[in-house]
Amino acid sequence: MNQLLVVAGPVIYVAMALAALYGVFCAVLLFRKISQKRFSSASQSGEFLDEVRDKLYHRDFDGIVELCDSPPYWSKALAQMILVALAHRDRGLSKLRILLAEKYERDVLADLEYRFSWIGTIVKTAPMLGLLGTVSGMILAFGKIAGSGESGVNPADLADDISFALLTTACGLMIAIPLTMLGAAVQVKKGKMTDAVQEDLSEFLHDLEKVMAEG
Repeated sequence: MNQLLVVAGPVIYVAMALAALYGVFCAVLLFRKISQKRFSSASQSGEFLDEVRDKLYHRDFDGIVELCDSPPYWSKALAQMILVALAHRDRGLSKLRILLAEKYERDVLADLEYRFSWIGTIVKTAPMLGLLGTVSGMILAFGKIAGSGESGVNPADLADDISFALLTTACGLMIAIPLTMLGAAVQVKKGKMTDAVQEDLSEFLHDLEKVMAEG
């Protein structure tokens, strides 16, 4: 048992290092994906909507599709939702809104939520790995005390085990706390993206409804 606990030390450190690296990787990937999906500023999205509106009033639906598929816009969530709206423009506005909400949830948010769930998992797992190291270190320390008998135990030997116990706990917290803050920042950016897409998409649907009514 003691040998297993001794071997577990390096394994715990490696597991914590891998968890930290993957957590940071997921956070960076989420920031990049959100930046790709949203416009960098309200003025940029406004310029895009103006182009779309101009083509819409001329009933140039193919031109809007081509614009949304062009390199500056093809990765934007708003452009993707406009393509969906145009493909199903024969539906009523209420049904179209429901369809767009479902598509946004499935095609845009689902992948972000999947990555974000890994950050949450690592935030919960890292302190648990630290606690495992703490328990392992204390078991080894008390095992040495119990096996020392009347001869006593070398304080240096106990210090190594106790140091390992405390260090793993500290490492777990040092992983979990920054990732918690990064996760909160991701949630804020994702929320702002969703608010911007909803506002711009409502504006497009209003223009589309007018054009279809004039039909």
